[in-house]
Amino acid sequence: MKNITSSVYTFEDIVRDDFLYVDKTEFIWNLIRQGKAMYFLSRPRRFGKSLTVSTLKAVFQGKKELFKGLAIYDKPYDWKPYPVIHLDMNGLDFSSVEELESSLCDLITETAASHELRLESANAASMFRALINQLAEQEQVVILVDEYDKPILNNLGKPHAQKILDKLKVFYSVIKAFESKERFVFVTGVSKFCHVSLFSDLNNLTDITMNRDYATMFGYTQEEFETNFADRIDSACKQLNMPREELLPEIKAWYDGYRFHAKAESVYNPVSLAQFFTNDAEFNNYWFSTGTPSFLMELIKKTRFNFEDVLSRPVSAVAFEAFEVDKIDPLSLLLQTGYLTIRSLEKKFNMPWYWLDFPNQEVSVSFNTYLLNAYVEKSRSDVTNFCELLADSMVNGNIEQLRKALEVFFAGISYDVHHKDESNFQNIFFAIFRLLGYYIKAESRTSDGRIDAICETDQWIYLFEFKLNHDESALEQIKKKEYFKPYLFSDKRIMLIGVNFDTDTGKLSDWKNEELLQA
Repeated sequence: MKNITSSVYTFEDIVRDDFLYVDKTEFIWNLIRQGKAMYFLSRPRRFGKSLTVSTLKAVFQGKKELFKGLAIYDKPYDWKPYPVIHLDMNGLDFSSVEELESSLCDLITETAASHELRLESANAASMFRALINQLAEQEQVVILVDEYDKPILNNLGKPHAQKILDKLKVFYSVIKAFESKERFVFVTGVSKFCHVSLFSDLNNLTDITMNRDYATMFGYTQEEFETNFADRIDSACKQLNMPREELLPEIKAWYDGYRFHAKAESVYNPVSLAQFFTNDAEFNNYWFSTGTPSFLMELIKKTRFNFEDVLSRPVSAVAFEAFEVDKIDPLSLLLQTGYLTIRSLEKKFNMPWYWLDFPNQEVSVSFNTYLLNAYVEKSRSDVTNFCELLADSMVNGNIEQLRKALEVFFAGISYDVHHKDESNFQNIFFAIFRLLGYYIKAESRTSDGRIDAICETDQWIYLFEFKLNHDESALEQIKKKEYFKPYLFSDKRIMLIGVNFDTDTGKLSDWKNEELLQA
């Protein structure tokens, strides 16, 4: 049984130290076999981008011996070594324009030193030009840029973000200027600025981010998972005392679900799977905990982004396009960072429209806990305890406990948080019922979009209608519009609940509940 790692990203180290490597070299060969090529590909953080860049580096350094037993080894490729410029933007200081310039200069200097070259100190862009020129005297160069957008993402929402962007634009434009001296270019990142300001001068990159042929190049398909982790799955079954047919769907629900093309297979998060098995098959939040989306939460609040609306209808392909640093679309950023993904596709007006959702349980639970925490300013443990109390109340049919739990929760929200904003309440309700869905069957909106929320336990069905301020018609609306009709033939008890919240005080101001008596 090979060791698993989620912290080693150098292909050569993985092979030399005999770590498990899921063979993705068929994709690598398809990228390089055409001869001269230039690509851009974005994926969420911790999804194998650095490992892929490192693998490409080993190929272009001609290290064929490392690939024995892998798909590319016997392919028709000459393994000719090329001078490689590997620019890894991870771990550098980008806190200001000056630090960005200094970090880029250091990066070019280190790369030059690895080729036994010395460059005159100048600005980063001119040093980059000089490096390409000198290396190209030997042979065409290969340029690999890992996390090109790290300086931008680190400064989103800050006053100097545009200056950071401008500096990077000048630096990266060098790649376009020396196209004739380049054998291969591969640029990775999380976000897509490639078709707007940053890469307007670098329009010769082929964007394969949503190309079906490369949709499963990062992450693991179901077949790759079951084949490469077979012995680990067997061990987990013994550890958890679960049969394979029960464990596999559970792992899939937690860590699979990322889809990078509507017609492609979904993939597992590689970091989450590695952490799951190295932590004695413990289901937990692994990928999400490696980076907290604090800026994203602030952006959601600032733009009054409505999760319920976005996830209850399809969105156009515009949502997947790049954006300007000063006009950030929360939906585009959510998709590119991996918090939302493609669920399915439909055609309308001869155009593709995409249904979106959280990829899996790990992301949904973690994100909605953070979302609720951002709105109500309670600790994540308080949020979790609150949702468990709601679920317990519904399972046991304890309506009084349910009402009190909601009263106490909302009474504890500061005025600055709710400040008469209906969009805040909408996202609070959305997050609550999304989290409840992992304890009991709960949805923030039913499929036909009429009733505000439905929760179902083994013995109960709860239908909720929420109103704001002085509208106390919630319960009457449920009865008048007969939202309960689809559930009349259920053998479960049905509880109708109308709730009113006062946005001035942020408190629950009215509560009416009535059990539906069935014949």
